[in-house]
Amino acid sequence: MNSTTNHPVLRAERLVKRFPGVTALKGVSFTLRPGEIHALCGENGAGKSTLIKTLSGLHPAGSYEGTLFVGDRPARFRSIADAEAAGIAVIYQELALVEEMTVAENLFLGDEPRRGFFVDWDQVYRDARAQLEHFGIRLHPASPVRRLGIGQKQLVEIAKALRKESRILILDEPTAALTETEVAALLDILRDLRRRGISCVYVSHKLDEVFSIADRITVLRDGESVVTLDVKATDRQAVIRHMVGREIHDLFPKRVSPPGERRLTARRLSAEASRGKGAFLRDISFEVRAGEVLGIGGLMGAGRSELLRHLFGAWGRRLAGEVELDGRPFRAANPADALRQGLAFVSEDRKRYGLIPEQDVGFNLSLSSLRAFATHGFLQNAREHRENRAWFDSLRVKAPTLETPVAQLSGGNQQKVLLGRALMAAPRVIFLDEPTRGIDVGAKVEIYAWMNRLTAEGRAVVLASSELAELLGMSDRILMLCEGGVGGAFARAEATPEKLLAAAMARKGRGSGVEGRVRQKETS
Repeated sequence: MNSTTNHPVLRAERLVKRFPGVTALKGVSFTLRPGEIHALCGENGAGKSTLIKTLSGLHPAGSYEGTLFVGDRPARFRSIADAEAAGIAVIYQELALVEEMTVAENLFLGDEPRRGFFVDWDQVYRDARAQLEHFGIRLHPASPVRRLGIGQKQLVEIAKALRKESRILILDEPTAALTETEVAALLDILRDLRRRGISCVYVSHKLDEVFSIADRITVLRDGESVVTLDVKATDRQAVIRHMVGREIHDLFPKRVSPPGERRLTARRLSAEASRGKGAFLRDISFEVRAGEVLGIGGLMGAGRSELLRHLFGAWGRRLAGEVELDGRPFRAANPADALRQGLAFVSEDRKRYGLIPEQDVGFNLSLSSLRAFATHGFLQNAREHRENRAWFDSLRVKAPTLETPVAQLSGGNQQKVLLGRALMAAPRVIFLDEPTRGIDVGAKVEIYAWMNRLTAEGRAVVLASSELAELLGMSDRILMLCEGGVGGAFARAEATPEKLLAAAMARKGRGSGVEGRVRQKETS
């Protein structure tokens, strides 16, 4: 850390933030030093998002208790603009870029240099090029943002913040959707910014990244700042213990559930996205039995989600092949049809394909099971509420009431609601597509425990994941996809990371030695 002083550039003292029915921050204190990368870690719902919204002016002064300081001076931000004027910039997961504009246009949006009444576009592009080169960001200023990858868009957001002479960057889960190469590039940029004296607050669940980039870690739990640790003087297990308030010795809980009869079988399945587009899923065969977890892996774009969505009646057109459910021919005309026949699906994109965020927890829990609560066409509200309450309690959803809008829940608790909806439908087979993406280690362990409970009850689970550790830790058998086809299939005892990678990168006629990658996330 290139800092000549440890005097904080940003300080929070005993912040308390209340929402109706819940206290999100309970006296949180936090300090950020010059030229420091300070990580915030904690379970979903621990208060991380509320803290950064308070630090950045999204929660204005007067809406919380406690004091903020920038340098030595108390700060009372009435808006995000006030925080930006004080040198603070926040880069959220949902990036605030205009897709149809160029990189340069986004960098100067709302602050374009002018020549008389007209924008001086020559200066815009000259200054944008100089800004990108100054911070080592290899992007062409005339590139349309819509053509950039998510990692490159993150860099545009950083360049935009730095152009405003921000001395403090707050990054909220910046690598959640990035490839390994993009993650490495982003972390290199942040290390360079640290050398230039710029301070960063880095919010992440990915402990491998936290330990590779951060100087200190502050752990939040249940709205309280429980500890601040020097990275060089701690380890992952200690951070996890502080996050969850207990030891987690085994991320992937062991289970014993001998496989039973075949639940779902696919034979030589091929499908295309739409008529005439040609097969994307090609010649896929597999089976999953009662009491089993079948893992499905592969590189990004290999067809994991498309396969599950096709079987669930939500994607593509069948070209060839047969599918059986409990020994009988199966084909779902649509998701409602799949649910009626005994399949349930938890999508990887809970905001787009799963939850209705403006509706409450109870509405979202029972949405797929309303027929079960209807008598002669009328909904029995009392029965529905009892069932919702039972799942709400069983899944330990952290929310004030069933009437709380889902949008107000943390990511991990939103995922629990989505899982509860699927389980309430009493499926014989449940598809889980990236069920632990973007959630903390404690919530992961709870979801894994539910998977074990399902297999113990004789259900079959199909787990699609980009995390090799998750596939190896939870699956009885693993099917690796490659470019829409099967790259390899493995029993749990014979599967290794090397074999799975080789199968994910297989090409017909070329073996498994071609270039490629699969994201190997940290096991916590």
